[in-house]
Formats: sequence, C-alpha cells, structure tokens
Amino acid sequence: MHGTEAAPRDRVRDHTAPETNRQIRDDTVRRIDAARGDPARIRGLLERLESEWDIERALETLSSTLTLVGVAAALSGRRGWLRLPFVVQTFFLQHALQGWCPPLPVLRRLGFRTQQEIEQERYALRALLHAGGGREKRAGEPASGGEA
Repeated sequence: MHGTEAAPRDRVRDHTAPETNRQIRDDTVRRIDAARGDPARIRGLLERLESEWDIERALETLSSTLTLVGVAAALSGRRGWLRLPFVVQTFFLQHALQGWCPPLPVLRRLGFRTQQEIEQERYALRALLHAGGGREKRAGEPASGGEA
C-alpha cells in the first residue's frame, strides 16, 4: 500500500470494540515476531492460516446451525421454535447490511478474525520468509534473525 492510499474499510472491525481489535492485532504481531528468523515456524504458521476460520465463516455456520435446529424442533411439533430461525436470520441479515450482529462481539473476543486480518498476517509471514531467503535458523542464532 502506498502512503496516499487509504486502507480499505472493514465493517466488522468498525463494529468491534477497540480493545478487542487491539488484542487481535497484538496477538498477530506476537506470532509474527516470534517466528522472525525461523522459516520452519513461519511455514507452520502459514499452514495453520490455511485452515483458520474467519469471522464470516463462523457467523454463517452459527446462523445455519441455529436455523436448522429451530426448523427441526418446529417440525417435530414444537411450533414455538420457529421464532429461533426468524431471530437468527434477522441478525444475519443485519450483519449483511450493517456489518454487525449480536454474536459478532462474542466471536471477536473469542479471536475470530476477518479475512483481511488473516491475509495481512499471511502477507507479513511470506515477506519474512522471502526476506530470509527461506534459510533455516542456525543453533544459537537469536529468534529475531538480526535487525529489521
């Protein structure tokens, strides 16, 4: 990104408490710093990122699961359960339109990140891997791998 370009808007981060955003960012920075100069660790983190669920996937799964539970319970004769899918889908629509819904703060505090946050970590790790030429850390070499 060039100095004159604005960072793309992220509605999920915009609707997340600043301290939660800060904690997620700090955790990411700690992982990157801990892997600096250690290509094997960087590769491990990159592999882990391939299977990390982003916040959208978590919300979609939660929404679908609760909706199916409500419909199944209603089909078994408990019609009051139809309220559950209605409420859940209302929240999901709210998320689609505004970038916020009631489960979002809980999932963010649990550490679910946006796809953009995951991609930023992936980019930083790949840059570290390429900057180090992919060489393995020697015994006794500091984890920082030198000056940045």
